[in-house]
Amino acid sequence: MQRQLIQLFALLVLCSNSLAGPREEALGVVDKWAKAFVESDVDSIVKLYAPDALFFGTGSKTLVTTPEGIRTYFEQALLTNKPKSAVLGDHSVMVISDTTVVVTGLDAAGGVRDGKLYSADGRVTFVVAKRGDGWQIVHFHRSAKPN
Repeated sequence: MQRQLIQLFALLVLCSNSLAGPREEALGVVDKWAKAFVESDVDSIVKLYAPDALFFGTGSKTLVTTPEGIRTYFEQALLTNKPKSAVLGDHSVMVISDTTVVVTGLDAAGGVRDGKLYSADGRVTFVVAKRGDGWQIVHFHRSAKPN
């Protein structure tokens, strides 16, 4: 009986993994991004971006188009300000195709800057695309939410 339950559980897991579509895959990348952001894990967050990703961070003064530029941005942002939270709030997901998904909405980030707590509400857009066997961020834009 126990063996049958284990087999049933394994079958359910396999079926649920195969049911994950582009929407779920893209949201999984966004979840990984938020986790890496909160943990100030520069390596993990940079790995989520495609080598040819287009990037406009909140503090970007120019369009960033290289992995090195994205790394430099996050080294400054994550290792200096020590984020403590990153929450995607009200958002929408648009599945463009089986390989491209847009996730956009409002977010809230918070942490410590210059020894003081800060909170920054923003507008964020991720374009996540399937590249090879995995999903990567191919475009990112975040801007401060206007008052």
